[in-house]
Amino acid sequence: MINSLFRVSVVLGLVGMGLGIVMGIRQDFTLAPAHAHLNLLGFVVLFLSALYYRVVPEAAASIIARLQAAIAVIGAVVFPIGIGTVVLYGPARFEPIVVGGAIIVLIGMLLFAFVVFTTSSIKPAASGHAPSADAPGRAYAPSRSE
Repeated sequence: MINSLFRVSVVLGLVGMGLGIVMGIRQDFTLAPAHAHLNLLGFVVLFLSALYYRVVPEAAASIIARLQAAIAVIGAVVFPIGIGTVVLYGPARFEPIVVGGAIIVLIGMLLFAFVVFTTSSIKPAASGHAPSADAPGRAYAPSRSE
């Protein structure tokens, strides 16, 4: 699940950036709201949730985390599409897509909040590496080879 979230977030980030480049080339920024939401939800939110699940693997093991990831991906796709269709074609026919997408995004975030609040007291997974000499809270002391 974690690797899938990373991959999906990067793909959606690339699609969002591609949309931004096309808008810039055309000098037509009509779809800027869809572009912004695709980058924010599709790349940033999904990537950050994948990072959380990587740092707290116990959180990723739950069924709720898997459900949250699936719902967040669906919302990150449906909501920007809804925004784009409303901007291009008007709210009369496409507003339900925006509303549905927004509700899906909200449900995904509520599930993520539940996961974080129930697992944030779990210590992060050990990386197997010794702490860095310049880690926060520790004084930096150069080695003889520097």
